[in-house]
Parts: sequence; structure tokens; C-alpha cells
Amino acid sequence: MSIEVISIIVLFASFFTLLMLKVPVAYSIGISTTISLLLNIDKLPGLTTIAQRMTTGIDSFALLAIPFFVLAGEIMKRGGIANRLINFAKSLVASLPGGLAYVNVLASMLFGAISGSAIAATSAIGSIMTDRMEEEGYPREFSASVNITSSTTGLLIPPSNILIVYALASGGTASVAALFIAGYLPGILLGVAIMSYIAFVAITRKFTKGSRAPLSLIWTYFRKAFFSLLLLVIVVGGIVAGIFTATEASAIAVLYAAVLALVYGDISTKDFPDILLTSAKTTAVVMFLICTSMAMSWLFSFEGIPELISGFLLEQFSNKIVIFLVINLVLLIIGTFMDMTPAVLIFTPIFLPVVVALGMDPVHFGIVLVLNLCIGLCTPPVGTILFVGSGIANVSVSQVVKPLLPFLLIMVIVLLLITYIPGISMYLPRLFGL
Repeated sequence: MSIEVISIIVLFASFFTLLMLKVPVAYSIGISTTISLLLNIDKLPGLTTIAQRMTTGIDSFALLAIPFFVLAGEIMKRGGIANRLINFAKSLVASLPGGLAYVNVLASMLFGAISGSAIAATSAIGSIMTDRMEEEGYPREFSASVNITSSTTGLLIPPSNILIVYALASGGTASVAALFIAGYLPGILLGVAIMSYIAFVAITRKFTKGSRAPLSLIWTYFRKAFFSLLLLVIVVGGIVAGIFTATEASAIAVLYAAVLALVYGDISTKDFPDILLTSAKTTAVVMFLICTSMAMSWLFSFEGIPELISGFLLEQFSNKIVIFLVINLVLLIIGTFMDMTPAVLIFTPIFLPVVVALGMDPVHFGIVLVLNLCIGLCTPPVGTILFVGSGIANVSVSQVVKPLLPFLLIMVIVLLLITYIPGISMYLPRLFGL
């Protein structure tokens, strides 16, 4: 057995062992990569190499967008924007059967898109909507399921930090602008699919509905939410129009959010030190994940793993439909135990060459990859959003799992539609010449 094969076996064995021992993902990636590199000490200066790859892994101008978008999201989370979006969404759909559940979905889509964070959407919208829904007869575990799954739409609808990470991992074959515009239709489709199931549940369970809001009230709530919604137009419109880059757009988003929150009076200048500290902590976690993941990704390339997997899949399966299905299954499994950021950085170089060889556009694959991992955020054992949403709703994970299953099935169906119908993801990028 060659040293390369032994190195690969040790890499995967040590990584999964550390995960099972509940070692944090970033440390598991870094330790297993270091061990594997030390086995190649005759070819590589082990510790020097991993330090170099971790450093160069975050030496990217595009990655500067992440701390800025994290900061903008934190300002919005504390700036009363969630309440304005909820009130606007409620004025539109609360009169329908199951109306408050629709409000939950719409508010999560809007806030998740504006903040770029599924966790922010889960906590901000869930903390407000769960109690309101319970007052009108909705079970808390059902409300939590709606909140958990709908908050993932913000990872597809731009601006999205994970799409920026994918653009980096793709080696420049997929631009941030193209990915941002490509995420709109899949994100909206996912939200509509979730609301379709809610409509079925609302009719069969005879959930209550509110009174129809007059146009004057809808207009009032729209005016209050207008400047929050305008951020999406400014950020994405500016990027698509070529006025500024994604990184410059993220800095503009911070300035806009800060001014808006101060004008609304929901936060004061005294709140900014704590906001900056919280954002810095979040950014540090994300960047450390990127550091270690980029080192492991480089090791994969050094050992030729992408070529091995690509060759194996293309030799074993002659039908690209089957190959796409296999890749989706693998990514769904990966998403259940690995955080999105390292999963994107590690597995993009492995699967991207395969799908490109079969004719899938890198932008299309980016949307498929992110939606796959979104499903993983809602499932145990890692399931970040699952645990946050359950905690916000004050119900146990075991209580949420049963009502959550139909929503997960809906997400899988949408995933298959997006995988096999490229136009859902690619129509808008082609329309805008991206």
C-alpha cells in the first residue's frame, strides 16, 4: 500500500473519529489534515505547509465581504427590522387560513435575505412569531418547524455569505454576482413550496385566520419596511450593474444598516461596541473554519482525490441523471454532520469537476450544493438551525422532528427540481448576461 493511500485513509479515519468524539469541526479538520501531512514529511515540510495553506486560504479580497455582511446582519437583528418585516408580511397574508404560518415564512425569507444569515433569521423571527402563533392555536413544534425550514431561504436569496465562500472554492469559475442573481428563483421556489404544504395543513387542521388588512394599513406597513427592503435592491442591484464589487457592497450594507437603525431609534451609538464584539466573534469562527478547510482542500488536490472520485463516478455510472442523484445523496449525508462552510470548501473541488464534465454550469452546481447543505442544517446530529429553532421555541428537538419531516421532504423535492431543471437557477444569470 502506497504512502498516498495510507495518507488518505488516515485523513478520513482521523477526521470522522474526531467528529464522533465531538471535537469542534474546525479543530477536527485541522488536526486530521496535520496528521496526514506529517505522513508525507519526505515530500512536504508538514507543519510549515499547513500554516502556509491556512494563511493563504483567507488571503482573498472577496472574503472581506463576510465580516461586513456579518456586521450588517447583526445591526439589523438588533435594529427592529424583524418587527417591521413581520408586520408588513402579516398585513399581506394573515387573512388566509394558516396566515400566521405564511407570515413566518415570508418574514424569514425577507429577514434572512437582508441579514444573509439563517441563524439570525431563525432567532429573530422565531422569537417573535412562535408566541404569536401559539396564541392563535398553532402548536409550538409546528411553528418551530416552519421557522427552521423557512430560514434557510436566506442562504439562497442574496446577499448570502455561503455563496461568497462557494465562489472562492470554485476557483473563480462562478462569480459572486452570477451566484447572487441565480439564488433568487430557487429561494423563492423553496419558500412557495413550504407555504404550499402549510396551506394543506391549515385546511386539514382548520387553523384560524385573521381579518383582512385594508389597503391603507398595508401601505403603512410597507412604508415602514421600505427602507429595510431597499437594502436588497442597493446591494444586489449595485453588484449586478457593476457599480461595485460584492466586498464593496458589504461595506455599503454596514453603513446603510447603521444609519437606518440609528434613524429608527432602535439602537444607539452605545450599542455599537457590543455589536462589533459579537460580529467579531462570529467572523473569527467562520474564518477559522475557512482556514482549516482550505488546508484540507489543498491536501485533497495534492493527493489527487478529486481526480480519483471524478474518474470513479464517470466510470461506474454512464447516466448523468444517476451521477447527479449520487452526488446529491452524498452531500445530503455530509450536511447532516458538517457545517456548511467547511463542507463547501472541501467538497466543491471534489464534485465540481465531475458535474462540469457532465455539462452542469458551476453557478447551477453552487445553488444545488448550498440547498443540499441547507437541508443538513435542519437535521440532526449537527443541525445548527434545528437546535437554535427548537431552543427559541422552547421545545425539545425530539418534539420538533415529527412535524419537521414533511417540510424536509418538501425541501428534497425542491432540490431535485433545481438539480434537474437548470433554468430555475440559470434563467436570471443568463437574462442579465452573467
